[in-house]
Amino acid sequence: QVQLVESGGGLVQAGGSLRLSCTASGSIFSVNAMSWYRQAPGKQRELVAGINSGGSTNYADSVKGRFTISRDNAKNTVYLQMNSLKPEDTAVYYCNADITRIVFGDMNYWGKGTLVTVSS
Repeated sequence: QVQLVESGGGLVQAGGSLRLSCTASGSIFSVNAMSWYRQAPGKQRELVAGINSGGSTNYADSVKGRFTISRDNAKNTVYLQMNSLKPEDTAVYYCNADITRIVFGDMNYWGKGTLVTVSS
């Protein structure tokens, strides 16, 4: 009854920009903390950026100064603006959200991921 759908991935040249979006839908009372993770082939999934219900953010050191996470609470959507992209940013990017569901309470969800490929 709840799903997260990512969009905005694609192929971009090094130095370029992409904006990822993730929208939660379903039987939702509230969307709480939201975050972006990424996983490159052969590597562990890592936290890229997070934003809590109060708007506080945190970033992986590797993306600080280049990526910006934001949210639109009215749309149940989180964004990741990625600038100055590097080939090492290539990965599948996953949306994650803590959601309070109607009737069922607090739960955590993952999106299916969107592929970002940065060419040199």
